[in-house]
Amino acid sequence: MSIKISIIEDQKEIREMLSILVKGSEGFLFLDAFENAEDAIATIPNRKPDVVLVDIHLPQQSGIDCVLKLKQNCPEIQFIMCTSLEDSETIFAALKAGANGYITKSTSPAKLLEAIIDVYNGGSPMSAQIARKVVGAFQQTHSTNKAILETLSKREQEILTLLSKGFRYKEIADKLFLSIETVRTHVRNIYEKLQVNSRTDAINKAFREQP
Repeated sequence: MSIKISIIEDQKEIREMLSILVKGSEGFLFLDAFENAEDAIATIPNRKPDVVLVDIHLPQQSGIDCVLKLKQNCPEIQFIMCTSLEDSETIFAALKAGANGYITKSTSPAKLLEAIIDVYNGGSPMSAQIARKVVGAFQQTHSTNKAILETLSKREQEILTLLSKGFRYKEIADKLFLSIETVRTHVRNIYEKLQVNSRTDAINKAFREQP
């Protein structure tokens, strides 16, 4: 049985290179390639790939936002970020959005195929330099995470935790027996207290250091 692969990459040369690699490798089935998040979000749920390779820098919605939306509707799909970005903030934002692996574009073709097999089998592949950054960030910032969370009320912490797990406002409202408007009010308060402007930023700031 072949591993079904989709690709989201806006640079034509890289997109074609990845497509050729997958098509020419035994044990892999190339499904499709997208140059933007919008087309991917509209198509991938119906195509049902096993693994999706995702670039972060896309024309409109970012690869991180793309993964966040797709993961909510397709939790069984495995996502590997394949990017040139190596800063800790981006890495944690991608992982919090639902990425299962994170590798750099400098990764060799053989290692890339190994990463796909690894994530398909339940692993979380990372390039060596990415893994080192993750460990370093945990070591440096773990103590600040508790202080950040303590700025939120118990209810706000509950809502932010549910947001980090991919729940939508209505689902959170139903789960906590609140109105959607009350949830929205709590989320606005969370954003204000954490000084962020989006769900991804709030999750990244509050939970990136959790062991």
